[in-house]
Amino acid sequence: MATKVKHIKKKKLGNYPHLMVVFSITLALFVIGVFGLLLIHAEKLSDKVKESIEMQVYLDRNLTEVQLVRLQKTFAAKEYIAYQNDTAQVRFVSKEEGAKAFLDETGEDFMAFLGDNPLRDAYVLRIDADNSSAAMLKSIKVDLEDTDGVYEVQYVANLIESINQNIQKISIILIGFAAILVLVVIILINNTIKLALYSQRFLIRSMQLVGATSFFIQRPFLNRAAWQGIASGVLASALLFGLMQYAYNEISELQLLRNDEQTYILMGALVVLGLIIGFMSSYRAVRKYLSMSLDELY
Repeated sequence: MATKVKHIKKKKLGNYPHLMVVFSITLALFVIGVFGLLLIHAEKLSDKVKESIEMQVYLDRNLTEVQLVRLQKTFAAKEYIAYQNDTAQVRFVSKEEGAKAFLDETGEDFMAFLGDNPLRDAYVLRIDADNSSAAMLKSIKVDLEDTDGVYEVQYVANLIESINQNIQKISIILIGFAAILVLVVIILINNTIKLALYSQRFLIRSMQLVGATSFFIQRPFLNRAAWQGIASGVLASALLFGLMQYAYNEISELQLLRNDEQTYILMGALVVLGLIIGFMSSYRAVRKYLSMSLDELY
């Protein structure tokens, strides 16, 4: 009976290092996944900000209805116009709507004072995120002003330049932190697997002494490490998915930044990363113990 209990305890202790490896890799991959989600949502937020950039195109006076429709079709056909639900983001604002908006914002009725409406009809164009750089916006402004029927084109240049610069800085900082995090995680997983294999270094030497080849000795360790990496990647992805769904349910506004395609790519990358890191770390550790002398093993 005592022998049976001792055998069970030994079996449990034998599995303990492997469970710790899976737990450590899962935790490390989960942290990488959370940071990856931050990058994905930051990129989506950046696109949303860029897509909110608008240009006001003021028109010549006394244009006919036919000319207004032609201008709208011309603007909608431009390659730099943003689309939403397959609809070009081109909105017509009449001078009457402009006067009403001014009255609502300021409370001042300039038409009663002037006796006329000096405003112009305008089109508000939303620019695609890929064309939101300062140089592109200047080029777009020139292109629009060369269109017949256009009087003037305006947009808030300083604000847009500030937005682009801040987005670029934030992206560089996030990518830098992500690179450092990946490096730290690789070192952590590598050391964890080395510690797990440390207890089996004499088993490796025993197999060497009975004439086993290096490939034969490495194969079970590498197979186990590969499965541990895959299992850890799947567990980390499941935890990440649960966290993501909880965040979306608690903060509905996050749905606007949701990108399922990139999120699933991230989860697949976690599984692949777990497989590669686990395999390579185990390979290096086993090779190290294969090349050690008996004195070094002690």
